[in-house]
Amino acid sequence: MAGQADLGDFLRKCRADMTPEAAGIAGYAGEPGRRVRGLRREEVAQLAGVSVDYYTRLEQGRHASPSTAVLDALGRVFQLEAAARAHLADLARPSRHRATQIPAQRVRPAMQQLIASMIDHPAFIVGRRTDILAANPLARALLADWPSLPVRQRNYTRWVFLDPAAREAFVNWSTVAAEVVGTLRLYAGRFPDDTKLNELVGELTIKSPEFRSWWNGHQVHERTHGTKHMKHPTVGPITIRYEALALPGDEEQTLFIYSTDPGSPSHDNMRLLALSIQQGPDATNARPTAAPDAVRRSSPYDAMTDSV
Repeated sequence: MAGQADLGDFLRKCRADMTPEAAGIAGYAGEPGRRVRGLRREEVAQLAGVSVDYYTRLEQGRHASPSTAVLDALGRVFQLEAAARAHLADLARPSRHRATQIPAQRVRPAMQQLIASMIDHPAFIVGRRTDILAANPLARALLADWPSLPVRQRNYTRWVFLDPAAREAFVNWSTVAAEVVGTLRLYAGRFPDDTKLNELVGELTIKSPEFRSWWNGHQVHERTHGTKHMKHPTVGPITIRYEALALPGDEEQTLFIYSTDPGSPSHDNMRLLALSIQQGPDATNARPTAAPDAVRRSSPYDAMTDSV
């Protein structure tokens, strides 16, 4: 089964990344001639309190249902963070999320109106597979004009890897790109039978060597908050802080809100970008000293009504 194979791949990756020193193996002091990168299977088994044969069967995909206690022990041995522990549990229990058909997603009108009202902050909603479900005008001006793209191309990961503009937009593109692959890995662990996800991964694997390398690395990443350094072609550098807010009433939808530090050059550049939305490209020739009334009076918003 694919889920068991993914579990084995993830365990092997975790074992390779964990050194004997970090695992606290007593008496280890740089064993001469050691050829294994990371821990040996027998070392993992001993630390987790299981037999070597049992752990070997887990790595080889020959054991379908490890207990919660075993998963907790492996998470402790590999010193996994919360997101990686959840991913391990998803891989070990693929039937929890298995469904014959994954329904299309739509953003509630109230949420569309909410992000449209955020005229000073880029805001957008990400769904399954990192699909972009909705975005306000400032987010579209900062990142990409999602509503103008075909439905299947309204995907954040696809944009990051296949649109040259994305490489120019992020000063630290490799960090951003590696993290979004880790986010996609989390989703893949929860929904291994998602046909559209498999199509997306297949396309990116073929078209992007970087994606292929990071995907095969089995790193996972949960985006909750952070900082990104961007460079907009019109207004210049912008350092943004982002918050990712899960929407409890809308499964698998996350609201991302970008902000800048008040009084900073990034804040001025973001306000200038907001002004340009209202008054056209010529507005960037003059930098406002106060929040423009025109921006506060109206908020043009093109709803993305097509489902993904």
